[in-house]
Amino acid sequence: MGEFDLIKRFFTRDPQPPAQPGATVALGIGDDCAVLSPTPGAQWLVSTDMLVEGRHFLSTVAPDRLGHKALAVNLSDLAACGATPRAFTLALALPRADEVFLEGFARGLFALADAHGIALVGGDTTAGPLNICITVMGEAPAGTALLRSGAQAGDDLYVSGTLGDARLALEAFRGTVQLSGEDFALARRAMEQPQPRVALGQALRGVARSAIDVSDGFAGDLGHVLKRSNLGATVQADALPRGPALLKQPLALQRLCTLAGGDDYELIFSAPASARAAVQAASTASGTRVTRVGQLDAELGLRLIDAQGQVLPEQPAGFDHFKASA
Repeated sequence: MGEFDLIKRFFTRDPQPPAQPGATVALGIGDDCAVLSPTPGAQWLVSTDMLVEGRHFLSTVAPDRLGHKALAVNLSDLAACGATPRAFTLALALPRADEVFLEGFARGLFALADAHGIALVGGDTTAGPLNICITVMGEAPAGTALLRSGAQAGDDLYVSGTLGDARLALEAFRGTVQLSGEDFALARRAMEQPQPRVALGQALRGVARSAIDVSDGFAGDLGHVLKRSNLGATVQADALPRGPALLKQPLALQRLCTLAGGDDYELIFSAPASARAAVQAASTASGTRVTRVGQLDAELGLRLIDAQGQVLPEQPAGFDHFKASA
């Protein structure tokens, strides 16, 4: 099977799914460029993420879950900015044209794409080590995008969903922790099939002042917000929300997984204390749990405290692609 046969069979959809309200795709796959029509009064938001086998995912992941995750991590970036997904491109390097793999990958990819009304409009394929690169494009009304730089001292600090399950699954794969079959399945699903918080991000427009998604660990990603906003934060480390599998583990492992684990794709966001009711309304409207975990401070630096208010001595670092992981 050649390159163009591969594209036609697995990634060209005929007929195309019905257009979503506000759809912007005038011409998708089939020409040298896609043609997109921006919505009047909206701004474009664009993000790119690359997934490399052995670095971002294990060779044991099911193809449909890999297709899901490849798009999910990109949709999470749009969610962090409060954007509505519109279109994406896919660049895919494959060791070989494996039809079973491609069928599963495309199935998982398009199931998530259809759930969020986002269209595949182009990309590239080549032979090489398994590597997936997606660029997503979304929209938000002009001036409403959530940014890392918008936080203010005194803001409440929140996180969506639960943290740490993906890192717990990784530790199970490494053999450093033993999990029951049920707990391992839950943790593995969190690692391989994260759910981008797109609806929550949109509901937070006009409510939150800043946001970022948790891809490299809570502490490290929050640090990006603090740097861009020139602020500090005080966080109740043990208030970070955890799932039932992680809660069974020793406290030290819980803290490692929630603070430095990464691969969660939840949202960290800040909002003024006066907006607590509005934050709860956004949580309810989007069907997404949110937890208030701390406060932003004028004093620079991240202060992690325990339930007694004592500062934790350890300062976990986020994941860095060119350094050893936490």
